[in-house]
Amino acid sequence: MEKNTVLMGKCKKIALVAHDNKKKDLLAWVKKNNEILKNHKFYATGTTGSIIQKNTDLDIIALKSGPLGGDQQIGAKIVENDIDCLLFFWDPLESQPHDPDVKALLRIAALYNIPVATNQATADFIITSQFMCNEYERNMNTFEVYYNRRIEI
Repeated sequence: MEKNTVLMGKCKKIALVAHDNKKKDLLAWVKKNNEILKNHKFYATGTTGSIIQKNTDLDIIALKSGPLGGDQQIGAKIVENDIDCLLFFWDPLESQPHDPDVKALLRIAALYNIPVATNQATADFIITSQFMCNEYERNMNTFEVYYNRRIEI
């Protein structure tokens, strides 16, 4: 597969998502890291975005709630290169009614080679990376095989 690069600027476009039992954890993490985060742009699923917007000075673009299509909206933004990083504090002990959407979101993030944190420890590693506040060239497949494939009918 051919590859190309996508330049991620110094100001990262970060998606914030959290399951209900993890919203407090994500809010606490955002507050703790506010000084670094204030230099970036944010998208979030509905309720998570509202909570963070109300409790911090960060400007959040809130999309739909996850179960109402917010996870899919974030996935679409990843495909359009409008999201550089996904911070998704998910609850591995609680079944979600929109689990297929969650799986699709994580698949798209992996396919488009963006950093993903599913817990606080990984988010800590990402935010302290030298790449967080610097430009970064992210390798990406061109997916030519899929665009040029022929299906015989």
